Amino acid sequence: MSSSAPSAHAELITPRLVLRPWTGAETAAVLGGTRRPRWADDFPSEGDRVIAGLLGERPEWFGAYGHRLVVERDGGTLVGSIGLFWPPADGALEIGYGIVASHRGRGYATEATAALASFALSAPGVRTVTAGVELSNPASVRVLEKAGFRRYLVEGNTARYGRPAS
Repeated sequence: MSSSAPSAHAELITPRLVLRPWTGAETAAVLGGTRRPRWADDFPSEGDRVIAGLLGERPEWFGAYGHRLVVERDGGTLVGSIGLFWPPADGALEIGYGIVASHRGRGYATEATAALASFALSAPGVRTVTAGVELSNPASVRVLEKAGFRRYLVEGNTARYGRPAS
């Protein structure tokens, strides 16, 4: 993968996962309720359906710095999605993630979040990657902390986390 102008189809590969851009066919399948081979039994989640719907309105999210599907390297099962809410605002870029219930507790969300945040911080104009999380969701708080994010704001039951460029 080139560090200057990444391909819109660039995959990010971690020790256990492949993070790859959504395709139009996958978006249509999610929105149409069609099951595809190699999808976890509980994919898509409600969050995946929301993102699939928004992809039609935000074509830039199909690009290298957009939304991706989370696929296990062993077996090729699609287990969730993760994405960057492009474009950055004042040097900050929001990240969101979700792993289907049947594949949680394996560290996939942390592995994917750390990889995509590192990739995002290489993008022109991105100085920090941010995320919001409900404090009533301790598993998601742990994901962010393990992925190198630090809490910088709490408002009610919501905390904001950030991971600045080194």
